[in-house]
Amino acid sequence: MTVFVFGHRNPDTDAICSAIAYADFLRRTGVPDAVAACCGPANLRTEFALKQAGLNPPRIIMDVRPEVEDICRRDVVTAEQSDVFYEVYQKMHEHALRAIPVLAQGKLVGIVSLLDLMELVFQGGVDPIESRQINSSLDKIVSILGADFEFAVDPERIDDLVVTVGAMSAEGFCQRLAMFPAHQILVVSGDRPTIQLPAIELGVRALVVTGGYRLSSGLLQLAKSRGVTVINSPYDTAATTMRIKAARTIDSVIQRDFLSLSPRTPIARAKQQILRSNQPIFPVVEGDRLVGVLSKTDLANPAKAKLVLVDHNELGQAVQGADEAEILEVLDHHRLGGSLQTNLPIRFVNEPVGSTCTLVAGKFRAAGITPTPGIALCMASGMISDTLFLRSPTTTEVDRATLEWLRPLCKLDLDQYANEFFEIGSALRNCPANDVVREDCKRFEDNGVEFSISQIEEIGFDLFWQRKADLHRALVELAEKDRLAFSALMVTDIATDSSLLLMSREPAGWEEMNHPHLEDNLYKLDSVVSRKKQLLPLILSLLDSPSATES
Repeated sequence: MTVFVFGHRNPDTDAICSAIAYADFLRRTGVPDAVAACCGPANLRTEFALKQAGLNPPRIIMDVRPEVEDICRRDVVTAEQSDVFYEVYQKMHEHALRAIPVLAQGKLVGIVSLLDLMELVFQGGVDPIESRQINSSLDKIVSILGADFEFAVDPERIDDLVVTVGAMSAEGFCQRLAMFPAHQILVVSGDRPTIQLPAIELGVRALVVTGGYRLSSGLLQLAKSRGVTVINSPYDTAATTMRIKAARTIDSVIQRDFLSLSPRTPIARAKQQILRSNQPIFPVVEGDRLVGVLSKTDLANPAKAKLVLVDHNELGQAVQGADEAEILEVLDHHRLGGSLQTNLPIRFVNEPVGSTCTLVAGKFRAAGITPTPGIALCMASGMISDTLFLRSPTTTEVDRATLEWLRPLCKLDLDQYANEFFEIGSALRNCPANDVVREDCKRFEDNGVEFSISQIEEIGFDLFWQRKADLHRALVELAEKDRLAFSALMVTDIATDSSLLLMSREPAGWEEMNHPHLEDNLYKLDSVVSRKKQLLPLILSLLDSPSATES
């Protein structure tokens, strides 16, 4: 089963690059189905990094809660609308099925169950006429009997037939033949010329000769002249008659009013729909195309998505549905937070380094595995982004040593590459305000207070001042939509190693902020460039201050 390696929501370069690199490491160390995934598209800087590394962006998956397409059975056994009882019953018996979908020209028209088929067998009950009526073709009858044609007229045509067994006196048989139109009569008879002759002379639809016998040459010539199809059955009359009844087409018992499901129906919603229905199976349909089937037993214990979380450890920052998934591992460099719980012990790596890519690169080094140049540059990009090329206060000696190990593996000049990386992709220049405040947005919770901090890196603050009003409105909308106490945007100037902090509003306790208050909801943060190590601890201390607590 696929193991998805996910960074946090609104992913930045470190989240995406660590997911790609760690998925590569897992595949090379015994997890062949590891796949990198993310909760949204990469920003321009990350796109640049991946292009330079020659790597594809990870698969975008917004929700890992299982859907119908994840658990439905794809190897579907189907029937055709023109099939007969015997054919459908054989399929169901061979595959141990209670019901199967029915198609007509490739399109789903209904379902048929074993109970529905039994209605065909006992169709007409004890009624002496209705019980002998069948709707089928002579081709189908020959196929089911394992018989052959001595002579055939339109054998593929579907007819309403009346099965008449010639097991009586010739006089009584002729009286019975007179009860039905000749073109509907199918006569079953052994080697009895006294029965065969009047049937042929009347011009019945077909004559089935049982017991392996064949018509005399004279009667066969007469049958040809009267247009009577002649079939030779290897079975005796009783067995032949029973098998002919099994040639009834299933059309009349197809359930055409049925519940179908979309492949993208969440399992939770599918359960609600299915549990109220008496259907034995539920076709999974996309447009008019059958893609699978589902039964109630398939929903009893559906498989959970398997996740590895990188660059975060809080469910509030994880992909939607992570709380319903099986989390196998966490690899992170942030504070512990949220309500992450697992049923079994997992590998949990959380170290105070500047980048999750530092930890991934450490995995390669410890295992003695040399990353490809593309993966090496991918990891270096995550480190350059998160540590501001080793200038952030979050940078450690481990980061420096790891980046030096990666340098010769990247096959390009990292100093020049870092300059190009930061020059590309100004969010303020290229994105609407709503996208700017969500580009690298992380949610936090402290003592029941939920808030978000977004961070972007720019060269200079000129564009910020031009767009400040729009950015503030976007922060207010973000806080209202996500029901947060407040939202903050940290704009970091890479050139001066300083930041501006724009707030949707200033919560209680903010008067104790020890940084310059430029105007309402806006602060100057000199020498503050790290959300994780500098800004978040400051905000948490303000929220825990006596003035905030008293309010």
